[in-house]
Amino acid sequence: MSEKLTDLFGSDVFNDATMIERLPKKTYAALKKTIENGEDLDPNVAEVVANAMKDWAIERGATHYTHWFQPMTGITAEKHDSFISPTADGKIMMEFSGKELIKGEPDASSFPSGGLRATFEARGYTAWDCTSPAFLREDAAGVTLCIPTAFCSYTGEALDMKTPLLRSMEALSTQAVRIVKLFGHDVKRVSASVGPEQEYFLVDKAKYLKRDDLIFTGRTLFGTMPPKGQELDDHYFGSIKERVSSFMKELNTELWKMGVTSKTQHNEVAPAQHELAPIYASANIATDHNQLVMESMKKVANRHNLTCLLHEKPFAGVNGSGKHDNWSMVTDTGKNLLEPGKTPHDNVQFLLILAAVLKAVDIHSDLLRVSAANPGNDHRLGANEAPPAIVSVFLGTQLEDVLAQLIETGEAKSSKDGGKLNIGVHTIPELKKDATDRNRTSPFAFTGNKFEFRMVASSMSIATANTVLNTIVADVLSEMADELENASNFDLAVHDLIKKTLTDHQRIVFNGNGYSEEWVEEAAKRGLPNITSMVEAIPALVTDKSVKMFEKHHVFSSVELHSRVEIQYEAYAKAINIEAKTMISMASVKYIPAVISYAKKLADSINAIKSAVPDADVSVQSGLLKEISSLLAKTQVALKKLQDVTAEAAEISDVPEMAKFFKDAVVPAMAELRAPVDALEVKVEKELWPVPTYGDLLFEV
Repeated sequence: MSEKLTDLFGSDVFNDATMIERLPKKTYAALKKTIENGEDLDPNVAEVVANAMKDWAIERGATHYTHWFQPMTGITAEKHDSFISPTADGKIMMEFSGKELIKGEPDASSFPSGGLRATFEARGYTAWDCTSPAFLREDAAGVTLCIPTAFCSYTGEALDMKTPLLRSMEALSTQAVRIVKLFGHDVKRVSASVGPEQEYFLVDKAKYLKRDDLIFTGRTLFGTMPPKGQELDDHYFGSIKERVSSFMKELNTELWKMGVTSKTQHNEVAPAQHELAPIYASANIATDHNQLVMESMKKVANRHNLTCLLHEKPFAGVNGSGKHDNWSMVTDTGKNLLEPGKTPHDNVQFLLILAAVLKAVDIHSDLLRVSAANPGNDHRLGANEAPPAIVSVFLGTQLEDVLAQLIETGEAKSSKDGGKLNIGVHTIPELKKDATDRNRTSPFAFTGNKFEFRMVASSMSIATANTVLNTIVADVLSEMADELENASNFDLAVHDLIKKTLTDHQRIVFNGNGYSEEWVEEAAKRGLPNITSMVEAIPALVTDKSVKMFEKHHVFSSVELHSRVEIQYEAYAKAINIEAKTMISMASVKYIPAVISYAKKLADSINAIKSAVPDADVSVQSGLLKEISSLLAKTQVALKKLQDVTAEAAEISDVPEMAKFFKDAVVPAMAELRAPVDALEVKVEKELWPVPTYGDLLFEV
């Protein structure tokens, strides 16, 4: 990298520094008021910004611009328009108006809408989100100016993931400001701060292209583990292979140019698995950046003849991938509201905020579960590698002790200190220990000054999880503010409120092993839900309490929530249908013919040997032929069953019922087909096996 990183970072972003340089002072001040205070944007300001943005982009080689938005597909969408405008003399000039910056008009009927839009009702709008800076993206098409936008229908409903997120951020800010002001602090805004860790797999592209299941579904539908997996723990934090390092180097450069603060990279637990973590940003920008991370990973991997797999469980038998969503609240004055300080027992504001989060998670654990639900995560959650499907909160020994004091006596008089760590080597200095250990089995863990929501699926947008987090906490803070603002004695009222809230919702706190069977039993005794599948989780979106809360804070309307239920059921059914059809195809045209070829080879071998030496012992060949013939017959029976249930599913018109049928009938039939094929993989000659094996994919990068 010839260019200094400090000069490279953000060079492709129309960021604050660029705006200060290129915008008139009055225009810049007006735009900042809109960004920071939510004031209406003057169209004249938009016109000036559009012209400056266009000039900056063209100077850097851009020919097109796009409204970059996030429909309910979970990925991004874009329509490119050039800056050209014809002139009377037959030439062109480069133009970009404020109107074009503020509003775009993509087809709204071709994206998932859950009934919000009929096929013949096509109009939808993209609206500039000035809180997330525009950026340039360079690829084979050239340089494109990307303008982050919200996406809504002609009738005003949100058709995307960004609009509800922005609404939830406003709700959280409004209610958190009320609380903080009660403690005498002058704040104007509280932002949700988010840092999503992204896990992913890298496999050789040539091998990937030989696996229909990876191409069509993102995961292996067949395959057995090689002799070595992750049991030696030698890949985790191990030395990064040169081919992967080269990928990471280019990926970092791409991300840094777009202002993404790619900070940490390392090998993860499973072979061929890795992780990238950024520095924290506001929830809106963090969501945009995480989409850019996922898109860039795929593009850069392709340039290195690799393929990036973002599926939650690409390989059975090794760890899957998640996206740890680190969430906190920060005031416009820079104060982290989840910072306990050195003596959290007497940090009353922190204890109130903590109590609010615990109550929110306890009451709305079903919403948190559905916010992390997709078909791939059903394979990952609770698999002794990821959090269980039961939502609980880990606080650690220090805060657990403070809570116990408050619940038992009504006040906390001390906080446990982490102390010093002496490892017994004189040349290594004493280390200050954290006040508490970590718990990797917890779905929602307090980790010093933030909560880490570890259930989020690796391929998902983080928008939904943070929309839910922001809203449920805002709702509890709203209730608390209502009570405290009317209290005659604030100190006594806040003391009683903290004690009552912690006492009522202590069941959600669990610091033990979330993987254990004992916890499943204990959680049931506590009344905590164990929602094991996406299909079971979806109804949480439209319970009476959910609809009431989301409408109260203007995050979702009832209509928008019901549309998302329809979309979720449909997404699940379509995903499983694609997997089932892929299995049927692979078994029919790849595995069964390959096994038949091997069976014929064995039979020919037996016949040739018996012909040459009639009394020769061919028991090994005969036994193997009998075994694979039996497995082949089981494969055919399972294949027919999967074909039948998949066809039956297609006849169901009710979308929720179809999704449930796919879960209850098609998924088990898929497992039945996989079992004999996987057993055959370790018996059929490798040269005749029709696809790369797990060993080929996981260890040959």
